This record gives sequence, C-alpha cells and structure tokens, in this order.
Amino acid sequence: MKEWITSRNAAYEILRAGSREVFRLEIAKGATVKGRLEEIIRLAEKRKVLPIQVERSRLDSLDENHQGMALEVSGFHYSDLPDIRNRAAEKQEPLFVLLLDLIQNPQNLGTLIRTAEAAGMHGIIIPPSRAAGVTPAVTVSSAGATEYIPIVQLNLSQAIRWLHEQGVWVIGLDGGAESDLADPQKLGGNLAIAVGSEGEGLRPLTRKQCDQLVRLPMKGRIESLNAASAGSIMIYLSYLIHRQ
Repeated sequence: MKEWITSRNAAYEILRAGSREVFRLEIAKGATVKGRLEEIIRLAEKRKVLPIQVERSRLDSLDENHQGMALEVSGFHYSDLPDIRNRAAEKQEPLFVLLLDLIQNPQNLGTLIRTAEAAGMHGIIIPPSRAAGVTPAVTVSSAGATEYIPIVQLNLSQAIRWLHEQGVWVIGLDGGAESDLADPQKLGGNLAIAVGSEGEGLRPLTRKQCDQLVRLPMKGRIESLNAASAGSIMIYLSYLIHRQ
C-alpha cells in the first residue's frame, strides 16, 4: 500500500528515519526551495528519488492543505509487543507504555503519539478496530513522531494481560469522583497509562483490568480535559517525576 504525505515536517521525519519505502516526490512549480523543503529534496535524492515539479492543482487534488509538496511512501508498518519490550531493554529503562482505548480523532491520536515519543515512552498500543489507525493524517498531526516509536495494534485486554506478565502497573485515566487523584509515588517503575476515547472514556473491561483509576486535579471551572490534553499531562507528570 502506498500513501501521500503532504506535510513538510512529517515528510522530513519519514526520510530522516528511513522507516518507509519512498517512491515519488512532487514539488509545486514556483515553490521556494529552501529550509525544510531543501532538506526534504536532499534526503530524497540520497534515496535515489528525484523531485518532480507539478502544478499546484495536482497537489490540491491530493490534499487541499498541502505545503507545496507531496511525498509518496509505503504505508505505516505496525510493530509487535516484543518490539516495545526490546526498546526498553536496550535503553535499560523500566517499561513505559501508552494504551489508547478507542481514540477516534486523528488529531488527538497524533498529539498523543507525539507526546509519547517526546517523553521517551517505549511503545503505544491501540485497538485493531473501531479506533483511528496510523493514517497520513495521523502521521502529519504527530509531526512525524509515528516513525520513531513502536505502535502496536492489539486487543487491549490481551495487551494488558501481557503488560501484567511483564510486571507493569497499569493506571487508567478516569475523571470520575471515585477515581484516585494521581499519586506521584505510583508513577515510577514499569508503568502503562491507559487513555479512553473522547466521548465515553475507558471501556468497562479496560477499567476493570487497570490496577488503578486516576484523575487529574481540576481547580478551574472546566470540569474535564479532552483525551489528548489529559493523556499528555499524565505522560509528562510521570516523566518529570521519575524518568529524567
């Protein structure tokens, strides 16, 4: 499967990471070749892919929000659970994993992937159905972070059982009053953070399998944060307390 990437940052990271096959690079006629676009062309040429100038209408047909270029690449390759474990072992770090329970908005998924990669998480697990997968839109919204962190598609119940076998403490983000306030003392060691969907939160089975349900303190008048914001805060709270 092939797909088009029309964001300069995402295209640059794909080329820099060498994570996908590259087939074609199209540049809008009249585009100023400097900065990030110049770097994209340089990296593509190293892969024996020469830029082709096209009319802007051609790029408009691919994506009305294109940035004057389009890179045709192979589809995203998902990882397996051992890839996550091996990544932690190579870094000699406790497992640090993100579970996403039916996140459906590509922007939210991309934001969480970008945050997880920036915080040094070892992998992300998403369901194989009824949830957003790693599409070009997600790659773009993650600014190319999809290319640097293992992402696994797996039933979350199976994933949590596997995590427990690895000695991982699984916390679920839940805004309910019965959930505990996030305890910094429990955010170290082998840790997985489960984030629920934008509308419904964690599904009942996922909630049941979590070792603890936690909520973020809310002192303002807004009652809750969206999935991407809450998940990102929890990821960095754990990172700042125990993982620097």
